[in-house]
This record gives sequence, C-alpha cells and structure tokens, in this order.
Amino acid sequence: MAASAYLVVLYCATAGQNDENLGADEEEIVLLVWLVIDVTNNKVVAVQHCNVKPQTADINDVVLTEECRQQTGLDENLIKCAQPLDQVLEQFDQFVKTKLQGEGSFQFVTDGQLHFRQCLHPEAGNKTIELPNYFYSFFDMRKEFQKFYHQAQNITCIKDMLDYVGIEADESTEFGIRQAQDIGKILQRMIYDGHAFDSPEPVNNRVEAGICTKDEEIDTNSVIRARGLPWQSSDQDIAKFFRGLNIAKGGVALCLSAQGRRNGEALVRFIDQEHRNLALKRHKHHIGQRYIEVYKASGEDFINVAAGNNNEATAFLSRGAQVIVRMRGLPYDTSAKDIITFFASGDLYCNVMDGEDGILFVHKPDGRATGDAFVLFTSEEDAVKALKKHREIIGSRYIELFRSTTAEVQQVLNRTMDPKTYEQQAPLITNVPQVPFIPQHIITSGSRKDCVRLRGLPFEARVENILEFLGEHAKSIVYQGVHMVFNAQGQPSGEAFIQMNSDHAAFMAATERHHKNMFIGKKQRYIEVFQCSGDDMNVVLQGGPLVVNRAPSLISPGGTLSLPQPYPTFPYAAIPQSPTVLPMHTSLSPISPVMRPASYMSPLSPVYYWPYPSPYPSPPVSPTSYYHINGPTVVVMRGLPFNSSLADILSFFHGFHEVQPESVQIHRNADGRPSGDAYVTFLSRNEAERAIQEKNRHNIGNRYIELFMA
Repeated sequence: MAASAYLVVLYCATAGQNDENLGADEEEIVLLVWLVIDVTNNKVVAVQHCNVKPQTADINDVVLTEECRQQTGLDENLIKCAQPLDQVLEQFDQFVKTKLQGEGSFQFVTDGQLHFRQCLHPEAGNKTIELPNYFYSFFDMRKEFQKFYHQAQNITCIKDMLDYVGIEADESTEFGIRQAQDIGKILQRMIYDGHAFDSPEPVNNRVEAGICTKDEEIDTNSVIRARGLPWQSSDQDIAKFFRGLNIAKGGVALCLSAQGRRNGEALVRFIDQEHRNLALKRHKHHIGQRYIEVYKASGEDFINVAAGNNNEATAFLSRGAQVIVRMRGLPYDTSAKDIITFFASGDLYCNVMDGEDGILFVHKPDGRATGDAFVLFTSEEDAVKALKKHREIIGSRYIELFRSTTAEVQQVLNRTMDPKTYEQQAPLITNVPQVPFIPQHIITSGSRKDCVRLRGLPFEARVENILEFLGEHAKSIVYQGVHMVFNAQGQPSGEAFIQMNSDHAAFMAATERHHKNMFIGKKQRYIEVFQCSGDDMNVVLQGGPLVVNRAPSLISPGGTLSLPQPYPTFPYAAIPQSPTVLPMHTSLSPISPVMRPASYMSPLSPVYYWPYPSPYPSPPVSPTSYYHINGPTVVVMRGLPFNSSLADILSFFHGFHEVQPESVQIHRNADGRPSGDAYVTFLSRNEAERAIQEKNRHNIGNRYIELFMA
C-alpha cells in the first residue's frame, strides 16, 4: 500500500476510565482531539480539540466521574454544552473534504488499540452512527515504534517512547492536546529516521461466512464464550457487540440446547490472541438492557460446536451466500419447489440463491424429514424480505423463519444425523415427592372459560403436533400457553391444557376440533377437546381429589364443575427436597397444613404439571418477537436484600399502577428464608416491558435489582 500524504493522530477520552482501561466501563466519549502531520514536509499542519456531549447528559446529572475530572481536568458544564458525537464526527468529515483532499489522502494513528477498537467503534455502533470508510484502518503507534526501533523493549506508553528517542514531553498545554502533540513529536522523529507508514491494520465491519471442519487446528487463545445473549441474536448481532475487534471467518458459533434451540450462549473465534484479550474486557457490557458475560474458551470448545464433516453441508455452505435463513415447522412432505414458491409469492418476492441447490433439508439418520431446512440468499436485501414472511403458511402450517449461521447448519446436521439424539430419554421426573408440587404462579386461574383441555393425545405428541392439530386456532394461543401433563412416573399422561386469548377462541377450538384426528407419522388418533376455565385446569394439574360416588371425570362438554377442597399441602419440612424435581420452580411461600376432609379420597396417582422444556412455540429466537398479545406477564426481580418487604417492592414500582400487593410473591428457599427473588405479575405485557426498561438495575437499599421476564 502506498504511503499516505498525511497522518492524523486521534486521541479520545471518556467520562469514566481512561489510559489502559479506556472503554472498559462503557462510559461515553467526552473528548476528541485530532492532529494532522504533513508527511512530505514532516510538520504539524492542524490540531483540533473537541468536547463531546454524552447522549445521557442531562442538566441535572453528573456526567464526569471523579476519576475522569481529576485525570483530565475537563469542565462538567462545558461537556454538557458541547456537540454530540455524531456532529463532532461530521465536523471532522468536513475538515477531511476541504483540507485533506478527501478520503484516501491520510491514515489514522493512535496510541495503542483502545482508542479505535474499544472506544470509538463500539460507541458508534451503539449510537447507530455510520462511520466513513477511512475509520476502518489505522496504525498502532506502539507496534510501529517497536517494528522500526528493534532494540526498544517494554514500550507501554507515550512516555516510554519519548524517553527512548530523547524527546521532552510537553507539559504546558491542556489534556488531550498535550497527548496528541507528544504522539506527533514521536511520529515526526520516526519519519525523520526513515520509517514508512505503509501497512495499516484493518477494522472489520462484519463477520464473514466460513466453514470449520473437525480436523482444523484452532489457536486455543483466540476463542471466548459469550453468555446471556438475547435469544434472537444472530452472528451479525454478536459481531456488533464485539465491534472494533476482528472475528475470524465463520468465527461465531451460536450454541444450541439439547432440543436444538439457541440457549443464549455463543463461542466466538477472533483472528488472534490480542483481539481475544480485548474481547475479554467487554465482560458484562450490554446488549440493550442485558449484560453479557465473556469468558475464555478453548479451540476444542469451538470445534465441538462449529465443526462438521458432513459432505452435503460442506457443499451447501461453499456456495458463498451472504445470508442463511433457517425454516422451521415445515410439513414433512415439503419439496424444494414448495419453498421456492413460498419465497417468490406475494409482495415480498425474493430469490433463493441457486434455486433448488440453495436449499438444504434436515433429515434424521433414517432419512425422515425433521421439518427444518436452510435456505441461501445472495443479498441482504433479499434476506430482509424473506424474513418478513415469518409465520406465513405452507399447507396448513405456519413457518418460523430466522437468520442462521454456517456453524448452526453444522450443529443441526451433526445432531440430527447422530442416532443417539433419538434414544429414549430418562424420565423427566425422578424421586417424586409424595405430595403435589405445582408452580401456581404461572398457571392461569379464574372461572373464565378461556382454556381448552386436550385428552387422548398419543404419548409421542409434542407441541408441534398440537399446533398442527389445532390449525388456524393455534394463532389464538397466548404466550407460554401450552401445558403438557405428565404422570407420577414422568411419562406423558395423554393430556394437555391450552390457554387461549378469549372465551370465544376456546369455544371455537373445542367446537371445531373435538373428536377430530391427530396424525403423527402413519398413526392417527381422535382427540377430545373441551372448553374449560383456569380453575378447572388447576384442579386437574394438582391431581385434585375425587368426590366419593361421583364420576371421576373432572371436565366434560357442557358440564359444570364444583371445585373440591384443596388437596392437602404441607410445610417445607414435609417435602422431600431433590434437585432433580421440578428444578425450574420452587414453592413461593410456606403453607400451613390443611386437614383432608373425610368425604374425599386421594386420587390413585397424583398428576404433576411439568412445563414443556421451553416456551411455546419454542423458537430459537426471543418469544417476544412472535407475540403481539398484551396479556398478563410475570417479571422476576433478582438480587433483593433478604430483609426486603412487600412495601419495599411496591415502593420500587411506584408509578406502576398494575403492581398491587396481591400481584407480588416473594420467593423463599426450602428453609423458609427469602432467596433474594420475587415474582411480580403485570396485567399487560406492555407495562411489564416498560417496568424492565425503566427500573432494571435500580436500587433497593444499596443493592441493584435485576428485572427480566419469567
């Protein structure tokens, strides 16, 4: 690369930590300084000092930390009156066009990696500022210095370089300009001594697709594990979180659960150890309201998740598509032509890359379809239109669509082609306690008949089969509204409860689907479908007692139900504790013993409610992107002081009128002591989301509280 006519020194400072910890605390930029050196004449031709107003700056807020004020001497009021970052960068762009003959005439130089990779690029990404192309390469002065002066050792700061070349530091000017001028002096000395600045470092804007094989060698010091990612995160979302750092080709592997769904973790492979170490400094940085944990991982970890030796997958991924889309929920007899027609129909017309060759169906080891397929698209524009067809219909089934990655294709193919995946799993419930144990806070209640009960389900029936059976009525199911029922041995009972969004929807489903057949492979069973209420549902899920000399059926079409007395429950000490029993839920508060009325007898075998392994419809993306229903929603509070009272929680949610004493449940451990968690029920999902947006990480006492959806 030809040497540039100008070198532009860029120096920035944030409202928090600076120097070697610059960017580690996610604080915003409050100072930008640039200094221009004419390389041909080896002299400084311009210098500019710009205060930057943070996005969060308010006239009543303290913007600068005490550490920043002491180190930089910046004035709080001047920062609050300054221009925001996008306007300062626009000002620099105008300077480039008028004074430096435009893009291509200069290269940036920074003191180390942090100013570009950990500060400017991440903040521009968070603020959706589109940086000009000239921000995607730069010189690291420390590397250039050590490359030219081979004898220089242990160069860690500007002072070390000044001392090595025998130049006095300038202490007479203000912070920012002083550092930029010291860097300028070092550059001028290097130019005078004959160093050529001709190989700048690139800053990658996107992660490129790539294929990883089982026999590939990966540097174990280049891989991290990111944990706590939103379910809807794609490889490009993860690349945006690590913006400024260079990820290797195909270097994002989204981890899948045993059910083949994204589990909120990803393995990320960087081009070298330096970028991996910078990535580790983003531990507990945020995507939206969620903080992301970042840990070291090994090359073997990455290979186990991302690699594969499936020839069909390798040939498919080698076509060089820009975007891969995963389809889920396909009818088993779907053909490649059906998929091409699906994407070519309607107003959102989009071309599948390479026609039928751009479609990869996922099969089990015996060749049977799984209902999944991967589709290639040549452009981002086509992919955006394709993803807007999410939940449109093929045959009688709605199809889930979401962006995928090469690593996910490999994972899914590896798992579905492994016969062990389909071996009989151990029972869900072992070492069952002798009393019913129901997570009441997530089961509906009340006399409103907005539920349906399905009876006679084949034991192999899954949520997908229920959705297909209900057809158009499945669209009326509420968020997390499918509840499977298991017996005391952890086996399917042949029953399920479905929460609908209205009485009318439940009535229509029961009327139109009662005694209709459910097809699973070549099997068919007729299913009984009854309309019922939340109270009816709770009775059955709790294994409610049967009245002597009465028919054992609790729910029947058109019948009425007289709710029995509660099945006896016992204090914590009476409940055998086992970590394998219903690990997702524990009782919310101790309950006093209730004597069993003499007129009732125990059921022959208690029925246990077990939440389906993941929320309906178990997509590998955030359920919130699927549902437009604004119904009751539970928010979890985590990190409460152990002495927190109901009044403390109500005060915390002051201004949220839906939060009433009866909607708060303080969670307790087996010994009856508070666990630090509480569950708050909001009548509307919108209000729950507003509460999380406004109150997450606010304090009760001296502890901050985490809020998230149950």
